[in-house]
Amino acid sequence: MNVKLSVMSMSMTIVLFGTTLYAQSLCSQCIKAAQDELKKCLDEAISQEDKKSCLEKQEKRMKTCEDGECKIERTQGGAKGDVPPEKK
Repeated sequence: MNVKLSVMSMSMTIVLFGTTLYAQSLCSQCIKAAQDELKKCLDEAISQEDKKSCLEKQEKRMKTCEDGECKIERTQGGAKGDVPPEKK
């Protein structure tokens, strides 16, 4: 279970690092809020089941971000003034 938590944390760090390119975008704000909630949840978790629940909530929140703000930004070409990563 600890390995899974480590892998999830690493993957979230990579995703969030990649979103720093859009520092002021709604997508990155949503992802940052999801990360903050995960950290708080994991800090307050007592059992492994609590931690698992935190990760499940994180996955749902990230999917909501991806299906909402992030999808909108992708279809609109990103926030004004942002350059998509593939054009850098």
